[in-house]
Amino acid sequence: MKKVSILTALMVLGLSTVAMAAEGGASASGVNIALVCIAAALSVGVAALGCGIGMGSGIGGACSGIARNPEASGKITVTMIIGLALIESLTIYGLVISLILLFANPLMG
Repeated sequence: MKKVSILTALMVLGLSTVAMAAEGGASASGVNIALVCIAAALSVGVAALGCGIGMGSGIGGACSGIARNPEASGKITVTMIIGLALIESLTIYGLVISLILLFANPLMG
C-alpha cells in the first residue's frame, strides 16, 4: 500500500508543474499536444491493466468455486459473465475518454 501512495504522490507532483506552467492564452505547442497524446494512451492503458487484473481474479475465483462445488457451476458461470461484462465496460470508458482527448480537444484541432 505504501508503494501506491508514493507513486501517486510522485505522479501528482510531476504533472502539477506541467499543469501550472500553462498560461491562459497559450497557443497549442508540441509539448501540449504530446501531453494530450500521453494522457490518451494512459487512459486506455491503465484501464486495460486494471480490468485485466480484475478479470483474472474473477475467473480464478469462479474456477475455484466450480471446482469446489460442481453443482453450482451454472449460477457461478452466469454471475461471472455478468461481472466480466461490467469490468469490460470500464475499459470501454477509458477508450471513450482517450477518444474525447484526441478528437474533441481544441489543442489537437
